[in-house]
Amino acid sequence: MEVFIFTFVILIVVVAAMAIGYMVQRKTIAGSCGGLGALGIEKACDCDTPCEKRQQRMKKEQEWQQNKII
Repeated sequence: MEVFIFTFVILIVVVAAMAIGYMVQRKTIAGSCGGLGALGIEKACDCDTPCEKRQQRMKKEQEWQQNKII
């Protein structure tokens, strides 16, 4: 039972540290794999020009890229 409590306390400490880090920096967590860009694919749709919804999403993604944690 002591091992369970010790492990649980360590888990809570790690989660609290991550929460404090997020509150202080206010940046989103970014993945390291690169997604479709790593495969050489620039966009997921086949359109020459993206629709309005896609343009809005791309604008939000650019804002997120500026605020991401390296």
